[in-house]
Amino acid sequence: MTIGQIIGKNIIDYRTKLGYTQDHIANYLGADRTTISKYENDEREISIVSLNKLADLFGIELEDLIEENVANKTVNLAFAFRSEGILMEDMESIASFQKIVKKYLQMKGIQRNNE
Repeated sequence: MTIGQIIGKNIIDYRTKLGYTQDHIANYLGADRTTISKYENDEREISIVSLNKLADLFGIELEDLIEENVANKTVNLAFAFRSEGILMEDMESIASFQKIVKKYLQMKGIQRNNE
């Protein structure tokens, strides 16, 4: 499997597990829905900026989007949000919140390691 295929499959997996549509993701990234489809089908390369934005939105590390082994993925769906009626402002807020939670958990891990 190529890296593009892995990324595409992971975008689909995280997107569907969180209840987002391709339209949600397209609006959030400022892209066309067909572009998201092309990312998911490895027909177009996705930028690192977009990958970082998706990682924040999904509440995962960037590395999780390129991880082929499902057992190694660290999906945290504890903070999953309903996707019904999501507005662009909601997507930005969700991504910001997920980023804060991710950073908090990283800091707690560092604190535990230093104790």
